[in-house]
Amino acid sequence: MKNRILAGAVALVSSVTLSGCGYFSGADGGDRKVTVWLMKNSVSPGFLDKFTRSYEEENPSIELEFTIQEWSGIGPKVLSALEGDDAPDVIEVGNTQVAQYAESGGLRDLTLESMRDLGSEDWLPGLAQPGSINGVQYGIPWYAANRVVIYNKELFEEAGIDSAPKTRADWIAATEKLNTPDTQGIYLAGQNWYVLAGFIWDEGGELADENGGDWQGSLDTPEALAGMDFYKELQALGDGPTDADEEKPPQADVFAEGDVAQIISVPGSAALIEQKNPELKGKLGYFPIPGKTSKAPGAVFTGGSDLIVPKNADERTAGIDVVKALAGEKWQTELARSMSYVPNKPSLAHVIEGDEGTSAMAKGAVRGRATPNSVQWARVEAENPIKPYMTAVLQGGDPKEAAKTASERITAILAGG
Repeated sequence: MKNRILAGAVALVSSVTLSGCGYFSGADGGDRKVTVWLMKNSVSPGFLDKFTRSYEEENPSIELEFTIQEWSGIGPKVLSALEGDDAPDVIEVGNTQVAQYAESGGLRDLTLESMRDLGSEDWLPGLAQPGSINGVQYGIPWYAANRVVIYNKELFEEAGIDSAPKTRADWIAATEKLNTPDTQGIYLAGQNWYVLAGFIWDEGGELADENGGDWQGSLDTPEALAGMDFYKELQALGDGPTDADEEKPPQADVFAEGDVAQIISVPGSAALIEQKNPELKGKLGYFPIPGKTSKAPGAVFTGGSDLIVPKNADERTAGIDVVKALAGEKWQTELARSMSYVPNKPSLAHVIEGDEGTSAMAKGAVRGRATPNSVQWARVEAENPIKPYMTAVLQGGDPKEAAKTASERITAILAGG
């Protein structure tokens, strides 16, 4: 599953992309070739060239060969590679895809490497947790992105709001103040379920619970219902549609009209907003989604990528060494600075200080989570019973009944039905 959250983040970093399904090979031609599959737009040509030249200079017996893959259709392609005799040595995968690939039995156990050499105890939970299946670390966290609040500084100043809200209560109070006949306090589409997930997690709820290997939808728990209550309260302070997600219409386009005070999105959306309305350049600010108290920001869904190593790869050991380099401090720093990503450890967040949007994203990332770690979760998202549940509640339906219906459908899908 491609994490859609990254699309806006990547939009900011480069107008030059690597050619889809093309190759980038080192020039020196070492004795052993390590093949790496990366996803389109994950890194810039400049980053890849710099990493390749440096790595091959330090490891003269190794030649790196990168193949750039498209997100569309990548699942079957990776599974085929894991089952065949011609697997690459390293593959970049979406963080929520690891469970699906681990189920195939074709992944190398990287637990020892992650514990010994990579400092796994300090990884972002939203990348580390989905990479770990039944206590075995198959996916090594590479980079992350998550939503923040993007706001119009000018509208905040006009409303007399001189600091970013730190708590939900402060956020609601500020948004009510911003919500006037001429301004939407916030534009929040009714089916932005990733945002809802964070509110549910803040309340101690889950989208689905696992019990003895069986998964059950849990939108109808009191905690999850409390998260939906807050979503409804916030969403009502703007004119977002109740029956559509943030892509219909694109919320960046709505914000660019200039009469919206806030949206919840990845910082990269700012570039899209400024392209639509150059008058907003310099007027956009960012803050982490507020939490229930000022002690910590709100929980957020973490999108991003992990690195995996196939069991049947020809250069498994050399592939692990490449993973260690990409996930280590030196190249995490370079990646975060050049691509405006959140590095894989909170202790490295200082490397993106000065970048207001990415810094806000990194603050929120410490409370990042991933979707339920079930191999069937991609099917839940494809059908997505969460969206009509949200619409039903926002349009006045009974929350408990709507949540129960959605939870039952999630349970059925996770059971393979």
